[in-house]
Amino acid sequence: MKNLKITVNGTAYDVQVEEVNGTFAAAPVAAPDPQYKPMPVPRPVAPAPAPVKASAAPVAQSSANAETVESPLPGNVMSINVKPGDSVKAGQILLSLEAMKMENEIVAPHDATIKSLCVNKGDTVDAGAPLVIIC
Repeated sequence: MKNLKITVNGTAYDVQVEEVNGTFAAAPVAAPDPQYKPMPVPRPVAPAPAPVKASAAPVAQSSANAETVESPLPGNVMSINVKPGDSVKAGQILLSLEAMKMENEIVAPHDATIKSLCVNKGDTVDAGAPLVIIC
């Protein structure tokens, strides 16, 4: 083992060199620049997602007197609480979606009759996908 002093970019370092199989391998010894102070690395912080109200599900016009209730977020259809021909009141639960391990209830935007279902239990839907057509 040999002790050597090496200067890199004007900074002197004390190193120990050990001979291994006829070659030298350098191992730095703790002798850093006394003025060097590592800067803390800021960690990125993701903003908390805004809470989504199931009752705020977008409703789009599909044909005369019919509206499409769309998925407000991507998820899996966990249960369907209505069938075609059912009358529903405003705020009544139409179906529930699981998104990010939370169950989200999709409700009727107003009093209506279920014209048709666009999904089945177990389906995976994207945000904006049609779920139920009401009139």
